Amino acid sequence: MEEVEFFFGLGSRYSYLAFTQIARIEAAHSCTFNLQPIGTGELLNLRGASPFEGVPLSGQYEWGYRRRDAAAWAEYYHVPFVEPQPLPEDHRLMARACYAAGMQGALRPYCEAIFQAVFVDNERVDVQTCTAIASRIKLDAGLFGEAICSSAAKERVTASARRAFERGAFGVPTFFVGHRMFWGNDRLVLLEHYLAHRVRR
Repeated sequence: MEEVEFFFGLGSRYSYLAFTQIARIEAAHSCTFNLQPIGTGELLNLRGASPFEGVPLSGQYEWGYRRRDAAAWAEYYHVPFVEPQPLPEDHRLMARACYAAGMQGALRPYCEAIFQAVFVDNERVDVQTCTAIASRIKLDAGLFGEAICSSAAKERVTASARRAFERGAFGVPTFFVGHRMFWGNDRLVLLEHYLAHRVRR
C-alpha cells in the first residue's frame, strides 16, 4: 500500500481542508496517510523567512483573500468551516497535543478532533482545551497532561518540522509520495492523479 507522508499545521486553514479529504483518498487509491503534525512557525523559522510577516508578498497571502478562498474550498468539499479564534502564541502546542495523543494510540482521532474544535466549533485553544479534547475522545487525561509537556512530545514536533524542511517542504500542507512533493490543498487533485497512475510510472 502506497504511503503518503502528510505534513500539516493544526492552525492552517488549508491543512484542515486537506485533512477532510484524506479518508476519501485512501479509500479511492489504496494508500495510507502518514500524519506528521508540525508547528508551522518552526518550519518557517528553519527556512529563515515567512510570507505571513510584513507586507504580503502577493495577493494570495492577504487575509481577506485567504478567508474567502478557504470558505470556497469548504463549500466545494461540502465540509463546515469557520474562521478560527486567535491561535495559541505557542505555535507548537497543538502539534505537541497530537503527539501526546499518539502516545495513547490516538494520533489520527485527536488530529481530527482538534481540527473540529478549531475550524468547526470555533473554540479558542489552550492547554486546557487540548486536555478537554483528549477527554472527549476517551483518552486518559492524566497521561495526556504529562505527555503534552514531555520532552518526547517536544522533540517529536521538532523532528517532524526538520524532516519536512530537509525534504524540501516550504509550507503546509505538504504531501510526499516517495520523492514526489505536492504542496497545498489545491494540489490534492495532482496527488490523486499521481496515485491513480502510479502503476504506469
